[in-house]
Amino acid sequence: MQMTTHRSLEQIIEEQLARWQRRRIERKEESAPRVPLPCITISRDPGSGGTELGRRLAKDLNMELVGAKIIQQVAIRADMSEKIIASLDEKEVRLRDSWLDSLFRSRHIYPDEYLTYLTKVIATIGKQGNAIIIGRGGQFILPPEETFRIRLTAPKEIRIRNVMKDANCDIATAERYVSKTEANRNAFHCAHFSANWANPVYYDLIINTETMGIEGAVAAVEAAFAVWKKQRRGQTPSG
Repeated sequence: MQMTTHRSLEQIIEEQLARWQRRRIERKEESAPRVPLPCITISRDPGSGGTELGRRLAKDLNMELVGAKIIQQVAIRADMSEKIIASLDEKEVRLRDSWLDSLFRSRHIYPDEYLTYLTKVIATIGKQGNAIIIGRGGQFILPPEETFRIRLTAPKEIRIRNVMKDANCDIATAERYVSKTEANRNAFHCAHFSANWANPVYYDLIINTETMGIEGAVAAVEAAFAVWKKQRRGQTPSG
């Protein structure tokens, strides 16, 4: 599920739903029980390279990329949310809703309409599996045993420089963008998940891209993800 300027949101969702439907048919044709493929969530400080990391990982790992802007719009638009949520079968819906109920109770969250749709959409994507989810609190919504959770960071001056390069803007504009976006993301996680998103306990891998760069980050994530999946297979019941 890739972001693009050449297709409408409706087209992106319809194409994704068609892929999930084909996958569901393939699962029914398989005789052996199937463990859903895990997801990756990417939490990133603005200017640290999270979106580019997601694109490269999606290509290398043959996973579907779901950007924060798409998730945001789907969560706002109830008709599209319902289409995605309806893509699960009844058993998967029960498993998802049970997890979300537990999430809300454990964090003492009382979701409004937006948060309800947001969590259901991300949880549905998680149940479909094999997706890279950028932002929107995915690391808090999906079960940690089914999700490899990444956080990207870098010193603020480095992130400002990256924004200047990517957006071709001056330092003042880049600094305002980084400061405002960081404040908005802090407020989002505090308001919706009652959590400090920078706390390392919420992640399986944290990368500082100042010296690693995106190339190093991609290599580090792919190596760590391979180890995580191997350990997960050893802990997950086959049925």
